[in-house]
Amino acid sequence: MIIIGEKLNGAIPVVQKAIQEKDENFIRERAIAQAEAGATYIDVCAGTAPEIELETLKWMMDIVQEAVETPLCIDSPDPEILKAVFSHCNKPGLLNSVSGEGNKQEILFPLFKDADPAWECVIMTCDDSGIPNTVEKKVELTQQMVEKGKEYGLTPDRIHIDPCVMALSTDNTSFLHFRDEIAAIRAIYPDIHITSGLSNISFGLPARALMNQNFMTLSMYVGMDSAVMDPLNRDMMGAIYATEALMGKDRLCRKYSKAFRAGKIGPIKK
Repeated sequence: MIIIGEKLNGAIPVVQKAIQEKDENFIRERAIAQAEAGATYIDVCAGTAPEIELETLKWMMDIVQEAVETPLCIDSPDPEILKAVFSHCNKPGLLNSVSGEGNKQEILFPLFKDADPAWECVIMTCDDSGIPNTVEKKVELTQQMVEKGKEYGLTPDRIHIDPCVMALSTDNTSFLHFRDEIAAIRAIYPDIHITSGLSNISFGLPARALMNQNFMTLSMYVGMDSAVMDPLNRDMMGAIYATEALMGKDRLCRKYSKAFRAGKIGPIKK
């Protein structure tokens, strides 16, 4: 499972406070904790006012890159910001994200033309009309953007498609559509990654952690192999290790057992 650690996002109140106070220790410690918990990438998103987003994002990136070896997921809704910080990464990471909105494809896909082939990209299945409500339209958008990315050397195995799952509180067939979207996309691009912001499914519901965890395990079973999530959530991480073992992806449950011995999953040892 590819884990994109979500804990350094300026939309989170405590992170916003740390940004405002220039609390380097807070940013550093959150980065280290996520890396030690098993994050594949550490998402860094400033979430500030547009006029200070670039300098803030670079400041955060510098702290994280000095603290850990884990590659970054550079994250902004503004493609010009992503373009500006792309070369500020000291190693290939994950760009979050491209979509059919505005001129994002025209600005961001060319970055991959001469970039290290280890760079990967999140692509969201939405456009200027919003998030489609049919599998067919999401597959159409996926094909359009994946084929556009190929023109710049971005191969499907380096793409994380986010089918933009809808909140279950507004559409109780949301997961079923997500399942069908995964199957349809993988039928065309078998090597592509499927990702999701896990907490989107539970918006508006009580006991959100319970819904998120069950959505994740079901989604892994039907083909999701990447997620924006909290790697410090022991229950969620334990569920990932358990699900991979149950799916036959962990020979003799070695990873599961190793994670337990390391104290990463299971009850907190007292």
